[in-house]
Amino acid sequence: MTKLEQKVEEIKDELIAIRRDLHRHPELGFEEYYTADKVANYLKDCGYEVTTGIGGTGVIGVMYGANEGPTFALRACLDALEIPEQTGVDYAS
Repeated sequence: MTKLEQKVEEIKDELIAIRRDLHRHPELGFEEYYTADKVANYLKDCGYEVTTGIGGTGVIGVMYGANEGPTFALRACLDALEIPEQTGVDYAS
């Protein structure tokens, strides 16, 4: 197992819990205040330099490495659709 795979396995349950929490609190575009706060706090806890309020509810997290080298970026949208969920799961929107 690679180091990345090991780290993912270590935090898998935490990430699932966060996803389910966000799913329980759906927010439409430009109204994602709960979501933005949750994401910003998680990134801060992980050691990222965090900027909030980008375009209203956007969050940017930056982590600097110790060495020169490749850089990567990840972009995610976390707004909800205004439709009733009928899945029956305990974390339904």
